[in-house]
Amino acid sequence: MLKVSIIGATGYAGAELLAILHRHPQVDIAHITSESNTGKEISELYPHFAGIYDMKLESLSDIEKIGADSDFIFIALPHGHAMDVGKKLEKLPVRIIDLGADYRFADTKIYETWYNVEHTHRNAQRVYGLAEIYREDIRTAKIIGNAGCFTTASILALAPLVRHHLIDVGTIIVDAASGVSGAGRSLKLGNHFAELYDNFKAYNVAKHRHTPEIEQALEDLSGEKIVISFTPHLVPMSRGILATCYAKIKDTRTIDAAFQKMYGNEKFIRLLGRGAYPETKFVRGSNYCDIGWHIDERTNRVIVLSAIDNLVKGAAGQAVQNFNIAAGFDEDTALDVVPLYP
Repeated sequence: MLKVSIIGATGYAGAELLAILHRHPQVDIAHITSESNTGKEISELYPHFAGIYDMKLESLSDIEKIGADSDFIFIALPHGHAMDVGKKLEKLPVRIIDLGADYRFADTKIYETWYNVEHTHRNAQRVYGLAEIYREDIRTAKIIGNAGCFTTASILALAPLVRHHLIDVGTIIVDAASGVSGAGRSLKLGNHFAELYDNFKAYNVAKHRHTPEIEQALEDLSGEKIVISFTPHLVPMSRGILATCYAKIKDTRTIDAAFQKMYGNEKFIRLLGRGAYPETKFVRGSNYCDIGWHIDERTNRVIVLSAIDNLVKGAAGQAVQNFNIAAGFDEDTALDVVPLYP
């Protein structure tokens, strides 16, 4: 059994982590924290945990003690906080999986530019946590920067095309829509029922912080400098992401084979094939990413569609997948579930 702690257990991603890890046969939850709810039982805040988790939430003030008592720590905090935790724990053998953005970038200057926060743990030994692409690096990493939700759907959709140089990388456009849980649990006017229901809107056009994260991974795969257009949208549902990715085609003949070659043996990527239409409901509550693609011969574009659950494959499930790889467990441990339908 490995002792695992969750820093920031009361956000949606933290609660999803607890739910998934409850199914994990090799995990003992050692500590859970919340600065705003210290001393309360987690089941007070999330009644669906009643009789399952009745642990009390602790404070980060004892982070060194928590680190010394843990084999792995998941950090589910907003950006700007994980690097302080990582720095305080860098001399301990505990391994870290950060669900925020602090450890996602190889170049901390890119992080500082897009997030407007000084990076205080520049020398951290970290890897990018997108298992299907960085699996071997994840196995031995001290710190894993879990991939973001929009980025997971977008990168996985485009990876085979850029790796095999089948598209003009200067023409990539990503249109993606997310359920409201991606915005977190904090109260915001735009997320109120009356504002959100029966509505569909774009936001952070040309400036969303997941843009450079997508570019970084695609550049790693292609070896080329890549600048994309990315537009996120908010839809009136609780969870799910559908990404629609466009690019000009260089070689049509091997597109189907490229997807099969890269993902044919991947547990959590379901290739629906050419002409298919992934839907968020078909992956709800699961760690799957469903991918389908279309060839528009009139415009000479490939259009790739990918669907994930933003709280699972886009956050907590991906974190557990990375944990399984790093700990040497079967990759689907605690994640081998049928999507929730309807």
